[in-house]
Amino acid sequence: MTLPAEAAATTPAARPPRATLRLLRNLLPYWRRLLPALLAAAGSELAAAALMATAAWLITRAAEQPPLASVSLAIVAVRALALGRGALRYTDRLLGHDGVLRAVAGFRTRVYEALVPLAPAGTPAFRSGDLLARLVDDVDAAQNLLLRVLIPAAAACTVAACATVMTAALLPQAGLLLGLVLAVAGLLVPALVLTLSRRTSQAEKAARTELAALTLDLTQGAADLAACGARGRAHEQTRRAATRIAAVEHTAAWTTSLAAATVLLLQAAATVGVTWLGLRAHAAGQLPAVHLTVLTVLALVSFEALTPLPAAARHLAAVRVSARRLADLLDTPPPVTEPSSPATLAPHAALGVDITGLRVRHRPDAPPALDGVSLHLPPGLRTVLLGASGSGKSTLIAALMRFIPYEAGSIRLGGRELRDYASTDVRRAITGMTQDAHVFHTTIRANLLLARPDATDAELREAARKARLLDWIESLPDRWHTLLGENGSAMSGGQRQRLLLARALLADPPVLVLDEPTEGLDPDTATAVLTDILHATHGRTTLLITHDPTGLTAADQILTLDDGRIRPALPCLSPDRISV
Repeated sequence: MTLPAEAAATTPAARPPRATLRLLRNLLPYWRRLLPALLAAAGSELAAAALMATAAWLITRAAEQPPLASVSLAIVAVRALALGRGALRYTDRLLGHDGVLRAVAGFRTRVYEALVPLAPAGTPAFRSGDLLARLVDDVDAAQNLLLRVLIPAAAACTVAACATVMTAALLPQAGLLLGLVLAVAGLLVPALVLTLSRRTSQAEKAARTELAALTLDLTQGAADLAACGARGRAHEQTRRAATRIAAVEHTAAWTTSLAAATVLLLQAAATVGVTWLGLRAHAAGQLPAVHLTVLTVLALVSFEALTPLPAAARHLAAVRVSARRLADLLDTPPPVTEPSSPATLAPHAALGVDITGLRVRHRPDAPPALDGVSLHLPPGLRTVLLGASGSGKSTLIAALMRFIPYEAGSIRLGGRELRDYASTDVRRAITGMTQDAHVFHTTIRANLLLARPDATDAELREAARKARLLDWIESLPDRWHTLLGENGSAMSGGQRQRLLLARALLADPPVLVLDEPTEGLDPDTATAVLTDILHATHGRTTLLITHDPTGLTAADQILTLDDGRIRPALPCLSPDRISV
């Protein structure tokens, strides 16, 4: 049973602070690459502050016309700090982006691996556009957490601490004042931005998720929307979602701008305050004029490292929302429970399947989708299962492939209960051509190699020949390197089904499952494809699911599934071909 996103958001593991810390822990394995970037960023900001303070000291000291030897070290320091600042800034950008991109790539792989056990039964808890937004936008939030939150915050803290200590060393009361104002600018102002941005970040993420889902619907369902005359309404919904995003961004920009202006005012106040204290100390003979200049400039430049913090707080608010959404996804339990000690399934063995009294529900409170189904798939025989849409055929395949659990009955594969095997082993033994099989926007060869990445050219040709696709492939200008378009848009319906059949045959599973292989085809093409399938699967344990009873005379046994139960077969079929 999957956990809807709304319910998952209320679980303790999904609370924003914990979710953000969890996201950070997922990125910690890359700390060796990120630590040099953080040090370089802090060094760059320190070099900038030290450059201004040293230059102020040098100019003021030079006005006193001292011997050149007394200022030569400061001259060298100014040059070194000027060059070092640029070098450290470049190093910060280079190492930071390299480490962050590697960390995000690794984390995206983890999220994708967490999605695999959920598909296909667990993914309906999320809209396809929402899943896309989580996999792309929310994972990219990890990049903002590192580059735009942690690194600037660490650099700002380092500069503020060093500036406060240096100021206190020259004039303790000035150091106290500067430290207090820096704390307000570096802690209180970002905290207020974070609080104010929490609601806008949630609204922006919701609007962006809706926009992603609507855009996906527009691109994938353009033909259906046009046929139903709903294209204008869909465009209007998309426009409204984009307008909501713009309004939320406008509000967030105002918040950040006001916070940045507040930091500038605090910078001015701190500079004036430190200068006033310095003037009093200088008038009392407690502070040399050179140190007074250094104090003023140091107070001014110490806030430069704090200017990114309001924007960092805004990014952190968005990261917290994304981290919670990712936690919801990662915490969604898979539909089936893996055995603690999975049994070993012999590869390439001739396997049969025995189903007895099977009952399956999609939800605990839903009526059974299958109830009392018993079915025997003998090794090496082709079984056809007929049934209308909604009769439970696809549910039966999902249970066979361990995509969904069954609450009663038994499914035995190779003499052992299906639950005793790991899901991955089951799907290597029972696989084939499902209704949601996808043709990727890549070459014919790459699409076929998804079934067996190590397949040889001869094996590819043989699978294409069995699916009667080889002649068409070799007639193309680019042959095996022909691009097929999004979901096979460059192919006809019959060619697409034959490609999927070739991919299923190339996988060469012990039990081949073919779910509605003629879906969406015209009658002549459907009959031709069914004939080719039955011919290509001769001698192989095969379960063919279809609602069309024509063209099945070559099948070894024909069954009928009706309303979740095995029923007497259709009377139009020959009695000697029927098995109930």
